[in-house]
Amino acid sequence: METESLVAPVVNKMEINFKIKNLIKEALKNLGLGEVDFVVEHPADLKMGDYSTNVAMVLAKAQKTNPKELAEKILQEMSKSLFDTDSDIERVVSAGNGFINFYLSKEFLQNSVIAIVDTKNHNENFGHNEIFAGKKVMVEYTDPNPFKPFHIGHLMTNVIGESVSRFIAFSGGEVLHANYQGDVGLHVAKAIYGLLKKGKPENDLSIKEQAEYIGKCYSFGSGEYEENEGAKKEIDAINKKVYEKNDERINELYDWGRRITLEAFEKIYEMLGTKFEYYFFESEMAPIGMKMVKENIGKVFEESDGAIVFKAEKHDPKLHTRVFINSQGLPTYETKDIGLNITKFEKENLDLSVIVTASEQADYMRVVQKALSFIKPEVENKMRHITHGMLRFASGKMSSRKGNVVTGESLINDVRHMVYEKIRDRGFSEDEKEKIATDVGVSALKFSVLKQASGGDIVYDFDKSISFEGDSGPYLQYAYTRAKAVFKKAQAGNFEAKLQNFLPAEFPITEVEKLLYRFPEVVERSAKEFEPHYMTNYLIEIARAFNSFYGNNKIIDEKDANSPYKVAICEAFSVVMKNGLHLLGISTPEKM
Repeated sequence: METESLVAPVVNKMEINFKIKNLIKEALKNLGLGEVDFVVEHPADLKMGDYSTNVAMVLAKAQKTNPKELAEKILQEMSKSLFDTDSDIERVVSAGNGFINFYLSKEFLQNSVIAIVDTKNHNENFGHNEIFAGKKVMVEYTDPNPFKPFHIGHLMTNVIGESVSRFIAFSGGEVLHANYQGDVGLHVAKAIYGLLKKGKPENDLSIKEQAEYIGKCYSFGSGEYEENEGAKKEIDAINKKVYEKNDERINELYDWGRRITLEAFEKIYEMLGTKFEYYFFESEMAPIGMKMVKENIGKVFEESDGAIVFKAEKHDPKLHTRVFINSQGLPTYETKDIGLNITKFEKENLDLSVIVTASEQADYMRVVQKALSFIKPEVENKMRHITHGMLRFASGKMSSRKGNVVTGESLINDVRHMVYEKIRDRGFSEDEKEKIATDVGVSALKFSVLKQASGGDIVYDFDKSISFEGDSGPYLQYAYTRAKAVFKKAQAGNFEAKLQNFLPAEFPITEVEKLLYRFPEVVERSAKEFEPHYMTNYLIEIARAFNSFYGNNKIIDEKDANSPYKVAICEAFSVVMKNGLHLLGISTPEKM
């Protein structure tokens, strides 16, 4: 789905990117070269400049001319007025096969640092934009099923959905967090069958233990359903009774199991730092969807072998037929999703509905969206589907350290345990160790998920994920704590006062300064494309630059006139890191 109509562009004449684009356009106009689509981006190598454009290469291809010669021509035209009027750009050079590279001035980069640490500018909002201003966006994510374990897919969906929500909110949008939970369906019947055969657990068990017991009953029922024809018939009958609510014993087990598993999920949401304004349930969406499907039989849906289907391939050859009401007269997931999406837009006047699911549901969602386009055509272009791939383990093992099948919750606990063991002998209190283990462990998992572009599979390595070195969440957290420690130590020396009206003439520009000002651009791109991995890549790059700066400089030194500015770099970095990690849903601990 195209999102340009839903996302308004930021127009800020002070943005250096905007300024460079206008400079290029003006040169093309003066040269009579007309308008052309070109990009202005950051070179992969910082030594090649701060910005680069392919405009000469694009024009040369269209005009069948030499790109290097055309680049020189454009460069000369820009130079006529550039350096007399603009102190932000130090130099512009032609490079390679026709690229034009822009180098920002020392003054611009140093002023960027000062602007970030200026508390009057509310640095907690540094990077904020307005691309979703005035837009109400509902983000649906996590979507676990009561009566079943909280599996790894739910964990991944939660992590991505939470981050996407934060990017939208940081970009001016009003975000409503929604969780759609499958509290009816065959999985429920399988769990209740297991409970009928095995009985309820002891009352003295914790909520977590009771939920685990229900999960085992589900596994038992699932196995029986596949292997025992008699059990299969019994489970199918239970499934129908759950919908009809006409069996007192089944109703009792249903109400109890639903309550226990939902409470257990809330504990996980709390650990992940997630809160929802809306909880939708399949049991509530099913009758709404059923009504809508039945009203549209003969118009959108049709009968086939006793079932109600939507033949999507009639409207799009890439799609396929799916059942919406089965031969037993029960609603399928498709019908429940029709009810869900109609309900969302009826409850809230949404500009956009974002749904996060596994990649395997992509085709399914396209069929549902196509069916919905005939029922409620006004919402079709207000839906955005984000997918994630599978999580695989580098070790190849699919069981936890306790030998159980890995669930989302057990994975969190395993990583927490590994972090705790890593810091066991450090001089922290027991409460501090537990908090650090949770913060760092959860962050390690989140970063591993978010560093992958949407739709791609993830190979998860336990040891690498919790390393304080390399591409990891803890690596970023540790860089942040380093920077904050410097700043706190420097506060006693009243460095803020010393920094006023001060720019060091002799101190060479560092890679940190060359990256700090880019943060708002990364935020905007991540928000527009619903892709948090742009932020993970950026934070790793700037953390490496900072650690190099930290290791090669004595930052706090009363004898060094540049010391206040070095401290300012540390503080600016900590602002960027804190804001960036927040957008990823990752905490910023004060101690590690």
